[in-house]
Amino acid sequence: MMYKCDMCGCCCRHIGNSEIYKDLDNGHGVCKYLVGNLCSIYNNRPLLCRIDETYNQIFYKLMDIEMYYNLNKIECEKLKKMEE
Repeated sequence: MMYKCDMCGCCCRHIGNSEIYKDLDNGHGVCKYLVGNLCSIYNNRPLLCRIDETYNQIFYKLMDIEMYYNLNKIECEKLKKMEE
């Protein structure tokens, strides 16, 4: 099972209010590695940008995978609505 990301880049355009992503912020709340809607360091991106690996290493003890994916999807949809 893998998280189905539509690669819209929305999550990468809204990192400014997140302490855990502060080192990735280009100063405008956007990831400094975002080019268009794609990650320019995709194969070497941080663990917290890797949904499946983050679950396997951190969240697997806290919730099942379906709940984790659903929470990610909910947050994704919230970010998309901010851009409408």
